[in-house]
Amino acid sequence: MECNHIPRQALGFFPTPLIELSRLSKALDGPTIFMKRDDNTGLALGGNKTRKLEFIMGDALAQGADCVITAGAAQSNHCRQTDAAAASLGLDCHLVLGGEEPEQTSGNLLLDKIFGSHIYWAGANRKGEDIPKIVEQLTKQGKKPYVIPYGGSNELGALAFVEAFKELESQRESMNLSFTHIIFASSSGATQAGLMLGKKILNSPAQIVGINIDKGETDKVPFDQYTVALANSTASLIGADHQFSETDLTLNSDYVGEGYGVVGTLENDAIAMTAQTEGILLDPVYTGRAMGGLIDMIRSGKIKKTDRVLFWHTGGAPALFAYSSDLDMMKRNG
Repeated sequence: MECNHIPRQALGFFPTPLIELSRLSKALDGPTIFMKRDDNTGLALGGNKTRKLEFIMGDALAQGADCVITAGAAQSNHCRQTDAAAASLGLDCHLVLGGEEPEQTSGNLLLDKIFGSHIYWAGANRKGEDIPKIVEQLTKQGKKPYVIPYGGSNELGALAFVEAFKELESQRESMNLSFTHIIFASSSGATQAGLMLGKKILNSPAQIVGINIDKGETDKVPFDQYTVALANSTASLIGADHQFSETDLTLNSDYVGEGYGVVGTLENDAIAMTAQTEGILLDPVYTGRAMGGLIDMIRSGKIKKTDRVLFWHTGGAPALFAYSSDLDMMKRNG
């Protein structure tokens, strides 16, 4: 595997911590649980997108871009980290956000505005459907825009998680650990594709388990097919002799609930339990749902007490403030 020829711009603090969640494990009477703290990457309050942006922004700078454009939901963690990265590099940032502008600004959206992003509201089009016309407008103004895909999920974003898997393996070996499962929120594809490829390259026995966050499709392609195709194209990018099929993909869709960004009992309970046993904040959209899935799999016996689990915390805590009306911690503690 060779990626030294691919531009990379340092943006975060790595390696991120690898810690044991002994109190959570005890509360669940469950397996040994560790957490990879990508909420501590440092860029704009952290998150896993910082890893992807190191390669994506490296490419943008190499191509001479003077501005970047990407898309997401109103509380997108990807957009928040993108505009912080752009600000640190002297690039203008344009965000195409789903929905309508809220009356009150909070959470990630507040940070987007603090970082000085240009924001366009796109209604139902939260995955970048309106980007081409904005690129055309910017080009006519003499700008050199660089398009960052939804979630930072392309081959460069996936490559970042091949590198992240290498980082994890180095930590695991130095701490004399082993994992049976690696659990994480899977939404736009690159994190899972990169971890799948990293597992293959390093011949890891750990099962890569994505908890599906979103019912939607990516570019009209079913999400499982898209993720497998991305793993294959990333392998080609770095000259890795690996090919994947859908049988290599473990994507658990049992916890999608009412859909993307709809917070229910599963997320509420997981956020509360993790905070009150470990002092760690999850987010309401991604890690809250993924941890809720992990807790259910432990309680239902799908993950056994003898297993050794890594939960990859992908960040997102700033969104908690925007979801205060959906989080019933005060009510249950009152």
